[in-house]
Amino acid sequence: MPRLFCFGLGFSALALARALKPRGWAIAGTTRGEEARAALTAEGIETDLFDRDRPLTDARAALTGTTHIVSSVPPDDRGDPVIDQHADDIAALDTQWIGYLSTTGVYGDRGGAWVDETSDLRPIGTRGRRRVEAEEAWLDLWRRHGRPVHLFRLAGIYGPGRGPFEQVRAGTARRVIKPGQVFSRIHVEDIVQVLEASMARPNPGAAYNVCDNEAAPPQDVILEASRILGVAPPPEIPFESANLSPMARSFYDELKRVSNRRIREELGVNLRYPTYREGLAALARS
Repeated sequence: MPRLFCFGLGFSALALARALKPRGWAIAGTTRGEEARAALTAEGIETDLFDRDRPLTDARAALTGTTHIVSSVPPDDRGDPVIDQHADDIAALDTQWIGYLSTTGVYGDRGGAWVDETSDLRPIGTRGRRRVEAEEAWLDLWRRHGRPVHLFRLAGIYGPGRGPFEQVRAGTARRVIKPGQVFSRIHVEDIVQVLEASMARPNPGAAYNVCDNEAAPPQDVILEASRILGVAPPPEIPFESANLSPMARSFYDELKRVSNRRIREELGVNLRYPTYREGLAALARS
């Protein structure tokens, strides 16, 4: 029986787990709190508590029988918590596939130019630099121990319960206008599709950009969500006077267009939601 272990049963990893479980996969993983752990246990998902200061109590037992691993745990100021605490445990496994969920932030700012997986990495902020270091730490398991590590650089994630509809309904959506600014996105179902395609066709050491076909202005996405919901869109706000948080402002410091050619050509992925329009329409129907 194939067994998936997820370090960090968050939005994307949990979507993968829920897709695989009905097909006979054993699913296990980690969470940070008892409430989430209880909810996942009720779904038949084995869970352990884990964070930087709380490693797995018995990692060998927790990982026994694992054939596939996904890590969505972000790095902190000391590095990647999973690698720091359990690299040796993972290296000792005879896994068929390992996926580390990174971000397209590793490419930094390109002034609107295209990037692909062969582009050099130029992170401009602390979060991006930590991701580059975490990617290297995971790839070290491949280089030193032959573990089948794959990197997945995710664009902005949306899906059920997470995205512009929730912002519009809550009245927190903003149409911030910065001329020329675009962001890449990906529906969570397409993340699952990419991960499954990679599992079926492992290529250790490979990196994959996981994004849809159209980098789009953020205000256009809010406008479309408002139109679908039948409500007036929020007013446009110039970027200079938007009073964004430091984190929100940091996203606008980067402008690039991310190519997804590799997932289409190497993995044969046909995106269910090639742009935000199809993705939002599907969410509205559901």
